[in-house]
Amino acid sequence: MTDTTTSTTGTVRDSAATIRYTADTVILDSDGRVLLIERGHPAYQGLLALPGGHVNVGETSRRAAAREALEETGILVNPDDLVFVGLYDEPDRDPRGRYIGTAYLARVPAGTFARAGDDAAAVHWTPIDALPERLAFDHAQILADARRIASGR
Repeated sequence: MTDTTTSTTGTVRDSAATIRYTADTVILDSDGRVLLIERGHPAYQGLLALPGGHVNVGETSRRAAAREALEETGILVNPDDLVFVGLYDEPDRDPRGRYIGTAYLARVPAGTFARAGDDAAAVHWTPIDALPERLAFDHAQILADARRIASGR
């Protein structure tokens, strides 16, 4: 069944929201730091966030997470080594519209070099137990979930 509405011009249009699919990567180093990017574009421009972005046509979310990590931070992670953190689908998780996202955990050695690229204005290695009070989107929840997985709880 398709939901339809009639506009003020009398035409019928589909009222179902467009759903976009994204993938984020929680990159943890062996010193207990997480790599956050400073968003260079809206939404949440200037706030810290996890590296991530849209899943392309013909791409798995795991491959998208690895690609976005490389594009935004310069860090190459093997998609097969990523650990699933969760699926995030709260209707209001992104002010730009309806987004459903997956998140993955990647572990890298201490001293791994990162550089800002693509949509990132800057990158920041941040102690996982000293995160900023406000992060973009629902990334605080994703980080909390990733911490539980990383600690084996």
